[in-house]
Amino acid sequence: MSSRLIGVGVGPGDPELVTVKGVNALRAADVVVVPVMAASDGQDGGERGRAEATVLHYVGAEKTVRVVFALNERTDRARREAAWDAAGERVAGLLREHAAVAFATIGDPNVYSTFTYLAQTVGVLVPGTVVETVPGITAMQDLAARSGAVLTEGTEPLTLVPVTAGAAVLKEALHGPGTVVAYKFGRQAAEVAEALRESGRLDDAVWGSALGLPEESVRPAGELDGAPLPYLSTLIAPARREGGRGGKL
Repeated sequence: MSSRLIGVGVGPGDPELVTVKGVNALRAADVVVVPVMAASDGQDGGERGRAEATVLHYVGAEKTVRVVFALNERTDRARREAAWDAAGERVAGLLREHAAVAFATIGDPNVYSTFTYLAQTVGVLVPGTVVETVPGITAMQDLAARSGAVLTEGTEPLTLVPVTAGAAVLKEALHGPGTVVAYKFGRQAAEVAEALRESGRLDDAVWGSALGLPEESVRPAGELDGAPLPYLSTLIAPARREGGRGGKL
């Protein structure tokens, strides 16, 4: 019988935002893999990430397996590829020993998730592995709920931009229609604030970081002063809305 690799979205950090289906998948799996960042020597840095902290609310530490991923390696491609290969080999080994291996990822496993790359690697190393995903609450949904920002109405489009792709991509989106959501913009906070100002969308925008955690911050984008923010900060710039209720139906 083929082993199963299940990518489980565990939300942005608040343990209460893991779905019932997600909790059931974590508990039913033989082991739960949690990604951890590598230290400078490529080994486990020892820091507990959001995915692991969330998982431990529902399963015991004895069932979790920490696997090092190159989550923070963006300049050395060879080093990143080697780290991915090592992580894939580790998970492939678990799949050869167990019928069901869950991989916990913050947010959703199909939205900018490390799970995508892992599944591709494992598919080559362990042919026949059945890959499944359990959706999770995304940071933009959580920020919308905590800030009161409405993501979409009527016929409005929604554009999601990772600012790691460059500020130019965000600027183009902001000059278009609909709501724009920016992920991972913390290190380019100054450029993001300027792009919002140039497009006339600064006043209605909101940003948040560490959602659902003790150090949570949810603030108007107008308060951005150019200082770097946490890497996983999220921004919502709502669509321009005129014409009253149902104006864009």
